[in-house]
Amino acid sequence: MGEARRAAQLTQAQLAERLGLERSAVSKIESGTRRIGALELTKLADALGLPVDHFLAAPVAVLSHRQPLAEEDESDAARSAFRTEAQLSSWLRDVRQLRGFGVLPERELWGYPGKAPDNSAYRTAARWVRERLGNAREPLGSMAEVCARAGQWPLVAAIPGDGASLVDGDIAVCVISERGDPGRRRATAAHELGHLIMGDAYSNDLGVHASVDERERAIEAFAAELLLPTAAIESRWIAGSPEREQLIGLAARYRVSWTLALIQAERAEVIDSDSRNELTARRPTRAEFLQALGWVPEPDLSAVKVAPAYADAVLAALRQRMVTRARAVEMMHGQVSLADLPPDDDDGDG
Repeated sequence: MGEARRAAQLTQAQLAERLGLERSAVSKIESGTRRIGALELTKLADALGLPVDHFLAAPVAVLSHRQPLAEEDESDAARSAFRTEAQLSSWLRDVRQLRGFGVLPERELWGYPGKAPDNSAYRTAARWVRERLGNAREPLGSMAEVCARAGQWPLVAAIPGDGASLVDGDIAVCVISERGDPGRRRATAAHELGHLIMGDAYSNDLGVHASVDERERAIEAFAAELLLPTAAIESRWIAGSPEREQLIGLAARYRVSWTLALIQAERAEVIDSDSRNELTARRPTRAEFLQALGWVPEPDLSAVKVAPAYADAVLAALRQRMVTRARAVEMMHGQVSLADLPPDDDDGDG
């Protein structure tokens, strides 16, 4: 528990005040010499901003490489990593529980069969994913569904960074920050999917010799090509028409950020670096994006917190008395409330 407290940047005295306890009681809880009841555990989890099951389950083995957060560690990155991994581990346990119930479908984990020594090969891998999806150039639908089809179960949650992912055995999961606009969330989802798709690439030349920053840039190239293929830009581009208006239409239709649209337009060679710099300073307003869509917004990964197949599995578990209504709401992570669930006077024992 001490590590969780340090990640929340709280002293024992500060946490004790939030819990209505003496500081000595918090010290004893951390040392394991004082028991904690269910209500106290719930208050503790709320105070530290962590799922309750973080304190009840063993750490996920695949995350055990992370060094414990020491008392003197004041690194924001270390604290953020701890909190993100706690959320990711909790999400993995939810997915694994539904798989154990037999209500969540098993999905093949997609993996690019080729090698990826540079960014251009990562873009080729993105086109390979689109081929498997049966959609070479058109806008992708919900990224939650795209990730799930590839075997990666996504969750939109309150985490410090943009996103994170892991593979544990035959299950892949990712978490995406609820902060930011839809374009940013879609880019994060595509980025985390890239880590799954290109997992084997970390054993080849790029993975061995490149820095973390270089790997991340390669994954960003994958995500950009997945969301807005250069071939789609080339096929829709009308020479002589206003560049900005065309790019607004592309960014709106493909639901990507202005920055990503400009990067891909330069890669497609429909604009040059000077035009990109000039257009960067002329960021469109929300009204311009909505006008390009006919004033019909297309949110993604905002109202939707989990993939539809996962949500169906939670309701199936509820109907079969595998989980209680309260647990079903917890597993839906804000997608629904108790009032949204079918009425049932006889809850299950899950």
